[in-house]
Amino acid sequence: MEHRLRALIRPASIAVYGASTRPASVGNEVLRNLRRGQYPGRIHAVNPRYDRVLDVPCHATLDELPARAELVIFAVADTRIEAALEEAIRHGARAAMIYSTLLLEDDTTPVLSERIRARALEAGLLLAGGNGMGFYNFSDGVWACGFDTRDHHRDGNVVLLSQSGSGMSAILDCEERIAFSFAASTGQELVVSIEDYLDYVLDQPATRVVGLFLETTRKPAQFIACLEKANARGIPLVILKVGRTEFSARMALSHSGALTGADAAYQAVFDRYGVQRVNDMDELATALIMFAQPHTPGEGGIVTLHDSGGERQLLIDLAHGAGVALTELGATATRDLEEVLDPGLPPVNPLDAWSTGGADFNIRMQRCFATLLADPGAALGAVVHARGPLSRIYPAYADYLRAGHAASGKPAFLVAARQGSGSDPLALQLTREGFPVLDGVAGFLAGARCMLGHRDHRKRQRSAIPPLDAASLQRWRQRLDDPTPVTEAQACVLLAAIGIPMPEVCAVDSEASLLACAAEMDFPLVLKTAAPGIHHKSDVGGVVLGIRDRAALRAAYARISERLGPRVLLVQMIEDEGVEMILGITRDAQFGPLVVLGFGGVHAELLEDVT
Repeated sequence: MEHRLRALIRPASIAVYGASTRPASVGNEVLRNLRRGQYPGRIHAVNPRYDRVLDVPCHATLDELPARAELVIFAVADTRIEAALEEAIRHGARAAMIYSTLLLEDDTTPVLSERIRARALEAGLLLAGGNGMGFYNFSDGVWACGFDTRDHHRDGNVVLLSQSGSGMSAILDCEERIAFSFAASTGQELVVSIEDYLDYVLDQPATRVVGLFLETTRKPAQFIACLEKANARGIPLVILKVGRTEFSARMALSHSGALTGADAAYQAVFDRYGVQRVNDMDELATALIMFAQPHTPGEGGIVTLHDSGGERQLLIDLAHGAGVALTELGATATRDLEEVLDPGLPPVNPLDAWSTGGADFNIRMQRCFATLLADPGAALGAVVHARGPLSRIYPAYADYLRAGHAASGKPAFLVAARQGSGSDPLALQLTREGFPVLDGVAGFLAGARCMLGHRDHRKRQRSAIPPLDAASLQRWRQRLDDPTPVTEAQACVLLAAIGIPMPEVCAVDSEASLLACAAEMDFPLVLKTAAPGIHHKSDVGGVVLGIRDRAALRAAYARISERLGPRVLLVQMIEDEGVEMILGITRDAQFGPLVVLGFGGVHAELLEDVT
């Protein structure tokens, strides 16, 4: 079945509207890129000023083309874009691309971008942009980008989708270790959004991993559906989500009109669907390199081989901060390492195997790494090293990697303590061989955390939700539709109705009714104020614990009612030891209802320990 984005991403023919002979102009670059990508379809140039552009016949209008163009790429000023769009719609184009910002100095209401969106939707046009850099469909030779790029792109298995144009080019154009199958800068997403691209690439057999630079999701339901699809197909998603702070969120709004949403809500969604989150561009690129290699991690944590004790200590510290588990070696690996290591070198992971040298030093290093990776508790491994002069990689390290993988079948990485790998010939050779060469211990640990997190999420079972009978469901829906706040006592009844064990609760407003309720309950009891508007009852002395008889109960009620009013809750006290927790629900503007879990009482806000 043909994907609905096919006419945009794999068009049969393309017209460049505003083609230009001027070097470095958008109208020139997009034609050059289509040629460099060896686009297999027919290319048309449209500009009344020229007869030919880059040996492509040039026509004055779309109506003069010898055949219909399925995709029209606009390279004209914003003052001309509306007329150009109308021409493309009359022409019968199915898709269009706009790179420009769609900002006019003295615009009217609705503004240009809103008028363009409305017209494209009315015409059923697949419109990409504006204010984006386009896309590269490397699998089908469609380099639909109006900006310069490197020459040595190889069709691969990695996808990069970015709501930042520079977020795409910073990785795509500077990282030959990654072989991309598809990359897109989505821009303002007037019609075609990052969710649409994500849905497309998840259907492609070449896709092994998808990285996203995300400001927001404009289609939350479709975004969730894509996460479900990625889960079903076992495709890891690595996301760099910006807009964590209020200032950053405001900048996203001014940059692309993106409302970034509550970061806690995004994190909850990411956790639910096993999305691996990274913190910066380097971590994103490293994680994509690591996921793209062909080998599957084993169980357990990571193992690392070092030729420096100090760098080993650095990795241990960084691994702790990154939350990456270090494998504790079993008896077999420990014994085998003791036979290889020089006296005084402990057979532990991480392993510092630097010795006095000797003719067989590299053979012994190979044996060490093979022993580490073969341990049943090793999921993946790395040789951590310092570069030689001029960022040279010593060829012997390649043999360490191959030996480790041959002994285990597990992923093996060469990690430089500092950056400097991107274009080194051996770095490229080893990465393409399946042993990625990485820059920096922190980036490697972030990528390892993503790989192991994706592995663990794939194994996690979803718990079944017990059904609620139809009558109770309808009754509580009607109550919750009432804007009157649900009281604590009502909430306890609701939670009990849906199967959550709750202590006995009684709401009263007099001493007589309080004592009557107490007669039906077992001491010890808890008395809490039920005065409206008090959220943290303990802060105002509105909670009394451990009430063990009627006299103590009457005294507690007298104190609370005198200061806070007669309305109270009497609760059966839970005497089991444990940690007080908060369990609640909140409604996010984008993703809807979310469960809140964390430390309870005042700690929920003081520590902000909720998830």
